[in-house]
Amino acid sequence: MSNRLRHPLVAVLFSVLLTLPWLAVKITGMRESLSRPTVIALTGISILGASFLLAWAAETAEEDVPRAFALAVLAVLAVAPEYAVDALYAWEAGANVGTPLGAEKASLAVANMTGANRILIGIGWSAIAIFAIYKARKTDDPAVERRSGFLADCVRLDKDISTEILFLFVATIYAFFVPFGGGIGATDMLFLVGLYLMYIYFTLQAEHTDEEQVGIPAYFQSFKKSIRVPTYVGMFLFAGAVIFIAVEPFAHGLEQYGEQIGIPPFLMIQWVAPLASESPELIVTAYLVNKARSTAAFNALISSKLNQWTLLIGTLVLVYSISLGYYAHLPLEQKQIGEIWLTAAQSFFALAILVNFNISIREALALLVLFLVQLWPDFHHYEALIAFSAIYIVLGVVLLALRREALQLLVGRVYYRITGRKRRPAEQV
Repeated sequence: MSNRLRHPLVAVLFSVLLTLPWLAVKITGMRESLSRPTVIALTGISILGASFLLAWAAETAEEDVPRAFALAVLAVLAVAPEYAVDALYAWEAGANVGTPLGAEKASLAVANMTGANRILIGIGWSAIAIFAIYKARKTDDPAVERRSGFLADCVRLDKDISTEILFLFVATIYAFFVPFGGGIGATDMLFLVGLYLMYIYFTLQAEHTDEEQVGIPAYFQSFKKSIRVPTYVGMFLFAGAVIFIAVEPFAHGLEQYGEQIGIPPFLMIQWVAPLASESPELIVTAYLVNKARSTAAFNALISSKLNQWTLLIGTLVLVYSISLGYYAHLPLEQKQIGEIWLTAAQSFFALAILVNFNISIREALALLVLFLVQLWPDFHHYEALIAFSAIYIVLGVVLLALRREALQLLVGRVYYRITGRKRRPAEQV
């Protein structure tokens, strides 16, 4: 029985079953008879199941499509659930421009974007590092290094992730200047999306090795092409349709329920909504850690952060302008400016931690505790956001000053990787 339960199709079937209750509600038209918490639960679970299917389909597809196309598709799919919520609010902001409702919807688009990014680092990076070091006692994970004292134990990252770290650094520094443009505009879209495309281009120029898939993608890749391709195409279509029909009632349900229980919609959309879309990735990376593949887990998390910090924020203005029928900046109020600066500051501090390709228990706990403080109900006013941003920046600057040689080596490694030049012995990382 236990072997049957471990069969890859069991997990796929379970993910499909997660989507069925809301599909049944949609088909039968029973939505109006359900309470808001029930609607939120059913749609959130549907998005969760669909997110798993998208991830597995994308990894399976790498067997058949050119790597450049696979990377582009994976980048979009990595942020698809978050983008669906963000796109909904950006669209509604454009449809109600010039009204208080339009300003509120623009605010919620920023809330979801900043919340998703901060959750990925504050919970994702920290929790996976702590879990990896804890599991290494049983799995003997080669990526985990034992040092003097438990808090000094660390996860060693693959140095091939240097390209992602450096591009994420550039995106993070740029994000600090986004509010000075009067909102999120075409320049931001061109820079951030262009930066990601440049990252794809340079990554393709470097030497690549095929990444061996495990679990469900490996199982599907073992099929004949005539069966494999329809399988993952069907998973793409089904999961995309589920997210499309679930995202509106999920997001609006959170808004309304938050108002009903006295929680501002901004906080509901910033913290609760991203959890449904981030959960599959965190579960998958935890699975990799459990299989003593901590390096692969962290590579996935860092790549996902780069996707979200470029594509997600960069395309909001496009949806907003299409909804308007003409080009305009997605407006930012003072509070949203503070949220963007805090998100950029957190990213800056996290990257300063990773610049030497290590993350220790002590550093992971710092990321986690600093994030959890932000959940305090009275935290979200402009002055607090700016003050907390300053804390992140000061800590990041101190770390980079202490690790300036590691930063130089990281930049050099990316330079030689992109140009194809060979490093001299003294420049080896």
